[in-house]
Amino acid sequence: MGSKNKLKRFKENETFKNVLQPDREIVAVGQCELKGRWTTHFGNTNPIVLELGCGKGEYTLGLAQQNANKNFIGIDIKGARFWRGAKTALEEQQKNVAFLRSQIELIDLLFAPGEVDEIWITFPDPQIKYKRTKHRMTNQIFLDKYKQILRPGGIVHLKTDSEFMHGYTLGILQGLGLEIVYANHDVYKNAGSPKEVLGIQTFYEKQYLEKGKAITYIQFKFN
Repeated sequence: MGSKNKLKRFKENETFKNVLQPDREIVAVGQCELKGRWTTHFGNTNPIVLELGCGKGEYTLGLAQQNANKNFIGIDIKGARFWRGAKTALEEQQKNVAFLRSQIELIDLLFAPGEVDEIWITFPDPQIKYKRTKHRMTNQIFLDKYKQILRPGGIVHLKTDSEFMHGYTLGILQGLGLEIVYANHDVYKNAGSPKEVLGIQTFYEKQYLEKGKAITYIQFKFN
């Protein structure tokens, strides 16, 4: 994407009422004004669901279309990417969708304890090299942050094309004694996966399937 296109999208994001771009310095000192008050943004008390690393926002939009009684927030640091999802949500008048430009590691400063009902992690970078372990979105540091903001019994979903990420995450969950509700190493060949897993496909997921890559899925809870 050219720099002119990016700048255009950044400027357009600033005009979208469904895009929130809090200042990192303000968030870092615990002064995010929406923390604990996300229901005021949506104007209702429906459950809040996050998609972390939402990219173009395809999954966030798909989940919102299937679940009108829930509010969905796609989070990514790359605003030029989720511009498409935000624009589509406005055009289609999807009022239960928002996009938040922020680093994932700040998530516990953006949401209050128990404010979130579910978290989706869709096709994250598996960060295979050992020195990149701290960036894996299901390492213990990230899991601790998710636990803080999830309500008791809240669910985390991981959907990925990476066998490494799937296996790594299962190992971490088992090591921590967390409840693995469901796990499937090939959702399109083995029955039983939720409709949200089978019924929504991103652009890149379709490419993975065309190449014959298996799509894996894990659903888990914190004890």
